[in-house]
Amino acid sequence: MARCTIRVVVADDSALAREMLVQILASDDEIDVIGIATDGQEAIDLVAALRPDLVTMDIHMPGVDGLKAIEHIMAFTPVPVLVVSSSVYGEGVGRAFDALEAGALEVMKKPEPRDWADLQDIAQDLIRRVKLLSRIPVITHVRGMRSARPAGEAGGDAEARRAGVRPEVVAIGSSTGGPSALLNVLGRLPADYSLPILVVQHIADGFVPGLVAWLDAGCKIRVVVAEDGMPVLPGVAYFAPTGANLTLERRRLRLHEPQVGQLYVPSANTLFESITVSCGPAGIGVILTGMGADGATGLKMMSDVGAMTIAQDEATSTVFGMPKAAAETGAAGLVLPVHDIAAELERVVSAAL
Repeated sequence: MARCTIRVVVADDSALAREMLVQILASDDEIDVIGIATDGQEAIDLVAALRPDLVTMDIHMPGVDGLKAIEHIMAFTPVPVLVVSSSVYGEGVGRAFDALEAGALEVMKKPEPRDWADLQDIAQDLIRRVKLLSRIPVITHVRGMRSARPAGEAGGDAEARRAGVRPEVVAIGSSTGGPSALLNVLGRLPADYSLPILVVQHIADGFVPGLVAWLDAGCKIRVVVAEDGMPVLPGVAYFAPTGANLTLERRRLRLHEPQVGQLYVPSANTLFESITVSCGPAGIGVILTGMGADGATGLKMMSDVGAMTIAQDEATSTVFGMPKAAAETGAAGLVLPVHDIAAELERVVSAAL
């Protein structure tokens, strides 16, 4: 049986970059580059005319830039977008998260001449991402209807165990689509929110500091990179750094080397399990959009000891993988649209006062 070909449009204003990307993608017999754009407007027109399976998009281009092109494409002819750009590193790192908020699925650094020694590894990484992301059904709009639902018969027991328990900490796990979802949650919390928040976000190496700076600028609460031994404070969101698992022990943050063969680094399961041990029913666990199943078993542990647990709903998830896995195991006490989660986090704190 013939394999299905992944149809790709490449958008980049650099002739050298376009040639390199096309050659890399064309080297795989499962990928077909069906269009090449030199600016954002050409990308918009090609996507509308050709309806590709994926677009690789540069950010800095003349006329209509990559960000505006992504916004237009996701509003009118949505397809998976992989940002491949040099304009999302260093001082421009905030543009990477602007692109993710606009609807792009992932961001990677554009190969440059100084990277050519590692070009084979870069090419394999690009091809892998294109194949993976092209299969993701992208969302075009957010459903405004609240869709909370109980997770199952265990919900009543969990509520009973939480009665009279004052919440102590919020733990969040997210992956693909997470930056935008996190802004939706953390950005809606007041500056005086009374709980610390611990976050595990699966993201490419080197992007955590930029993500933290981007979120800190868009939130009333503080957003910082976690350091080993830090005491947790209310109204602060602590992000696991690249390459380390994050846990909570006696009201202090701990960073740990990943286990041999660990699939997701940092691990949402590891974070949730530590909250179960440290806080019991006083913990709150949240799983947001993402591929895979990281966090489901840890969130189930939290639910089993009576902690409040929330999963993002399918309609507002970029990828309903991690939340779905949590819901299917009965770990999610509530399934909510992303824009309703912050209100629920505020409500549970107010109810405990």
